Amino acid sequence: MLRCHPVVRYASCMQKCGSGLAPACTRPTCRSTARLYSQAARQSGRACQRFQSPVKPTSSFEQLLSQTGLSITTQIQRNAPAAQLYEHALRYEPGSAISSSGALIARSGKKTGRSPRDKRVVEESATVDDVWWGPVNKKLSAESFAANYERAANYLNTQDHMYVFDGFAGWDPRYRIKVRVVCARAYHALFMNNMLIRPTAEELENFGEPDFTIINAGQYPAEESADGMTSNTSVAISFERRQMVILGTEYAGEMKKGVFAVMHYLMPKAGVLSLHSSCNEGPRGDVSLFFGLSGTGKTTLSADPARLLIGDDEHVWTDTGVFNIEGGCYAKAIDLSAKKEPEIFNAIRFGSVLENVVYDEQTRAVDYSDRSITENTRCAYPIEYIPSAKVPCIGGHPKNIILLTCDAFGVLPPVSKLTPAQAMYHFISGYTAKIAGTEEGVTEPEATFSACFGQPFLVWHPVKYAQMLARKMREHNAHVWLVNTGWSGGAYGVGKRISLKHSRAIIDAIHSGELEKATYTNYGAFNLQIPQAVSKVPDRLLNPSDAWTGNPEEFSSTLAKLAQLFQANFKTYADKATPDIVAAGPQL
Repeated sequence: MLRCHPVVRYASCMQKCGSGLAPACTRPTCRSTARLYSQAARQSGRACQRFQSPVKPTSSFEQLLSQTGLSITTQIQRNAPAAQLYEHALRYEPGSAISSSGALIARSGKKTGRSPRDKRVVEESATVDDVWWGPVNKKLSAESFAANYERAANYLNTQDHMYVFDGFAGWDPRYRIKVRVVCARAYHALFMNNMLIRPTAEELENFGEPDFTIINAGQYPAEESADGMTSNTSVAISFERRQMVILGTEYAGEMKKGVFAVMHYLMPKAGVLSLHSSCNEGPRGDVSLFFGLSGTGKTTLSADPARLLIGDDEHVWTDTGVFNIEGGCYAKAIDLSAKKEPEIFNAIRFGSVLENVVYDEQTRAVDYSDRSITENTRCAYPIEYIPSAKVPCIGGHPKNIILLTCDAFGVLPPVSKLTPAQAMYHFISGYTAKIAGTEEGVTEPEATFSACFGQPFLVWHPVKYAQMLARKMREHNAHVWLVNTGWSGGAYGVGKRISLKHSRAIIDAIHSGELEKATYTNYGAFNLQIPQAVSKVPDRLLNPSDAWTGNPEEFSSTLAKLAQLFQANFKTYADKATPDIVAAGPQL
């Protein structure tokens, strides 16, 4: 952490004047900072003396915080209890309410989802050769990051209330990091209270200096004309400074995924594998990892009442097994019902955060089918709100790895067993499909590829994660399965979605060991091995060519089209992939 941040240095150059703050120093940066201080003070109606006479730090926590350029005032709420954060949200944040089940309802403003195009990583000598630069990780200069930090700190210093949450990322003490979140919204503080691992009173007292700090000034815009900026939103990470700065977006998920991006860099550097996956454990201690993009059923299929939930989204695979990075879950709430997903539905109670949902003004009952604000309605809750959660969230080495896809073309099998090379190919590809009608301009199934089933969060090249996964698979003899929860009998609009009942039966057959002993046949251009029979699943469903309701020529052309899309996508990674991985893809 920087011991003397520029904000502190620039503040010392300022003197009081009648209408605000004026710079005593003529340096351009100091003049700019003074203007920002003055403007913020006028807008918030506060006297400029606040910046001249910060409260003297009275604890090691406050001393550490003061070194970051943030004001020390009596309004700082550190690890405030949920009840207090509820009170502040209801009093100071328009649109907040308490749902009929007791959850805090919050609004995230204009941004109701992540802003991946505005993600930046600082180009620094210690990490420049590690980062996978390109559309996922766009370069930002150290000077621009410092300006963003200064802008965010200045904004926070003008606020009546500042919230700090200190917590951990990672349940394994050997690899956990200390994370500090500084923000101006009670909603954000409660959200991170749920998503990070909550410290005990003793751990909080001895927390000390954080390993990573998030400065969230999302209510305040970034300077769009500044070097490296393309909009008034900025989500920037500096690994050297161990800081993340958020400007121009109040969507809380940016903090959660920012922590994951940090772990996604630090863990492979430490020789362990970070994964964007859910994870559960059977009664015999057998662990399964589930990978899948949005809409594939990752959360639903991993929430099995017969198995313990280790985590729903982010994990690390070490030399002793797996551990969850998070202390909570962040579930989609659209169309949520007690019948379909009872564990998630019942987790929405006091302490949980509901984002951007519509509710009845009289009863405060939430209408989970209402999409008028966004399709991306969410709920964040502590993992212990799930009755089947395993706490501490640590398990043994995975026995099964399940790659989930929702194929809207109707040509991928409901389940197939993968060779190690095929597992790497499909892990790197990260395929699913958008469905016609879900987005403007999408008139037919559209293939979507997201490397390692989480491309927006990657820091290293995808092949690095794939190679580490391959080693883990070999060391622990893990089985890998490709499970299609999408369409059968034809593409979207012609065929039918594979029923949840049949998808669950397939997962059960994997866990019971039935599919290890099954007889397999080869499947076409994708060279996949598909079982001839699965308990409680119609045989005809297992082979897409048998289930196809159209003519054979149409099936062949659709299969070839998807194979070509796979091939075109994989060209991006072929230069760093081994020949056997490249050959494991579809061949025409």
